[in-house]
Amino acid sequence: MLTALRNRIIYEIQSLNQKQVATLVSWAGREGWNPGLSDAELVWQADPQGFLGMCVDEKCIAGGAIVRHNPMFGFMGLFIVEPEYRGQGLGRKLWFARRDRLLARLDPGASIGLDAVDAMVGFYAAGGFQPFTRHRRFQFVSDSSQGIHLKRDAHQSVPSTPRPYQANDFPAIHAMDLECFPGERANILEPWITQENGLTLVLPNPKNSDEILGWGTIRKCLVGWKIGPLQAHTPEIASALIEQLILDAKAESVMIDIPDNNPEALRLCQSFGMQEVFGCVRMYLGPPPILKNQHLFAILSLEIG
Repeated sequence: MLTALRNRIIYEIQSLNQKQVATLVSWAGREGWNPGLSDAELVWQADPQGFLGMCVDEKCIAGGAIVRHNPMFGFMGLFIVEPEYRGQGLGRKLWFARRDRLLARLDPGASIGLDAVDAMVGFYAAGGFQPFTRHRRFQFVSDSSQGIHLKRDAHQSVPSTPRPYQANDFPAIHAMDLECFPGERANILEPWITQENGLTLVLPNPKNSDEILGWGTIRKCLVGWKIGPLQAHTPEIASALIEQLILDAKAESVMIDIPDNNPEALRLCQSFGMQEVFGCVRMYLGPPPILKNQHLFAILSLEIG
């Protein structure tokens, strides 16, 4: 339905198609969010109905994700308004439309998450979201003149060595992810860990071939690489995975988004000599999920959860 603001800008709020979502991801690159090379395809696969935008004269001028991961949890992110349309109230209109559309797609009592830059926390709080924890982005940059050099503390020995992901590892990865994420998301998890521009490693449990002790994915981005998700039973296992992911990818620049409610994740980044470059606040509308926070060392994405 077409709607006009008092300044006579006539806009339409509508679902976005795959091409428009790819444009939205390209805007994220322009904004310095550094998406992965495969992110446009991956976020679309997460939920083809999960993107809402605003169009003026049939041109998309704003958009955002409203991904329904499962009946009890959704995520709002990737929210961008084209620069020339900012400051006119259009973003506010679209944001509330996105919130309401996602709520309508979830079951009663469900929760919605988002990651808010500090300046927007008050706005999202007015829309019903409450702060829960902080997410911090850390960056590792190698001295390229000397190759990849990891300035980490020596981690304690781990019971096995990280190895490349195999298809029969997915049930074990999925089981661990259910402890670290609010419910089912296999529809995005499997494509994410097998993406063309990424690498996934697992650390198997030598005592039980059906279990893993940790796993992580690193993906190529517009600039450098990002690690996420990273889930592990102990900090030592997480450390071994980070080290091997960086070495196997030959990544000289790496970013990782960690949750404050796992203090060991912060300590681990510091032990690798990483520097904090960005921070935001995870907020929830509805009850915060109960997770094994001590096993979550990096989230999948600030854009879709």
